Parts: sequence; structure tokens; C-alpha cells
Amino acid sequence: MATLTRLQFVVLLIAAIGLMAPVSACYKASHQNTSILQASHRTPEFVLRDKYRHPLETLSFFGVEPGMTVVEIWPGKGWYTEILAPYVGNGSFYAAHFPTGIGVDFYDSNSALFVEKLAAYPEVYHRVNMAVFDPKRNQLTVPDGSADRVLTFRNVHNWLRSESEETAFALFFKALKPGGILGVVEHRAPDGMDWEAMKTSGYMTEQYVVALAEKAGFVFEAKSEINSNPKDTKNHPKGVWTLPPTLRLQELDRDKYLAIGESDRMTLKFRKPAQQ
Repeated sequence: MATLTRLQFVVLLIAAIGLMAPVSACYKASHQNTSILQASHRTPEFVLRDKYRHPLETLSFFGVEPGMTVVEIWPGKGWYTEILAPYVGNGSFYAAHFPTGIGVDFYDSNSALFVEKLAAYPEVYHRVNMAVFDPKRNQLTVPDGSADRVLTFRNVHNWLRSESEETAFALFFKALKPGGILGVVEHRAPDGMDWEAMKTSGYMTEQYVVALAEKAGFVFEAKSEINSNPKDTKNHPKGVWTLPPTLRLQELDRDKYLAIGESDRMTLKFRKPAQQ
């Protein structure tokens, strides 16, 4: 084997360092995100659901990155907020929660619990901006054209039940920057399920959700099977709420539904066109 000159050795060393640097950076980012899942501020029962919700893979598919302006729609008790707030880092994070003071106890109680969660870990949630999302009143209190990402997890069926789903998607479109991404995770119905069955079961067809987004002006960009569950037959006595985590039948056939796991879900990515 020929002996390398000093110059050849230095050139090879620089090239090797150049190849290693991006790998090291990727590992650092991946390690940091994985540590979020293991952080002490996370609710233990929420952690148990990671295997069904695949949060890091889902956020990666939606292209969420530190420093972005991200809006989470109806965060509920904050399952995804526990991950998103530290994930976004020094970006702007809006938690667009239920409207309060309108006579809906569920909204009031869940919003109060969410605020308590934020107060319990100020070092994690100090950058969270509280906002309101109320499609029945055409309201999303986020600056127009400000968001890089608008994300909603298992919510579209709720707006279907209140017949405000078209308004919801129009508000998302308005909040996003040109070129911004709308990420949707939703319980997936079999193709062809009619509107009434979707309304009562909590499952929605991909075709219906895609049509809603396109009507609002979005372009359908991609779908993923990250959150699919082929064990879900989607014909349960209490709709999607038969399955965990709700288990509406309580002890009746509990082991059967635990074995199925959480619902089969679509994971869809839409883009607001860069030019209107």
C-alpha cells in the first residue's frame, strides 16, 4: 500500500470530518427529541400511549422543526403539548384551546386543567401562548398568516358533529403562512362510510377530510401510515370510543378492545400554496 504524503493525509482528514459533522448533528437532534419523550414533566399515563401515537415520527412527517411558529388546535389535556412545547424550543407555540365562559362545562374544566399543567412546569411551558379556537363562532385567535405549522390530532370528527368542519379548515388556512403546512391525524373510517355514520361513530373517511382541506384552498401533499392500526375493525358498539383510551363499555369485553389498541388513524399533510 502506498504511503500517504502529509498533504494527502490532511485532505483525507478534512473530508472525513466533513462527512462526520452532519451525522453528528443529526444524532444530536435525534437524541434531543428522544429525551423529550423521557422527560420528567410528561404524564405517566400519556407516556404509555406513545406506542399508538408515534409522536416523533408524526411531527417529523409534518416537518415540524425547532424555531417554527406552531399552532396546536384543541390540545385537550395536553398530550401533544407536553412534546410540542419543548420540541419547538425558542419558536412560537400557540395552544388554541376550547372557548370558555360559553356555558359548556367540558370546555371550561379541560381548559382549566390545561392552564394548571402549564403552571406546574413553567420551565417547560413559559413560551406557550394561549389562544382560542371556536369554529362555531368563526374564531381562531392567532395572527393571520403567522404559522409555519397548524396541527390537529383526533379532532375533525368533533367539528363534524357540530357541523363546523368547513369553517375549521378555513380558519387553519387563514392562520398559516403561504407555503405553511396543515397536519391532520384523525380516526379513519372505511371508504364509503356515509355522513351520518361518521357523525355518530367518530370515524371519518380520508376522502371527506381531503375534500374539506381542498375546499379551504389547501393542496394535498402526502399521507403516512405511521398511525395505522389494521386490528381496528371500525364497527364497535360505541364507535371509536369503544377502544382505548376511552373504553366506553368499561369492563365489558375490555380485554378484547385492549388487544385491538387505539384506533386506526389517517395522517395527512396539506400545504397552503405559496402564491395565492
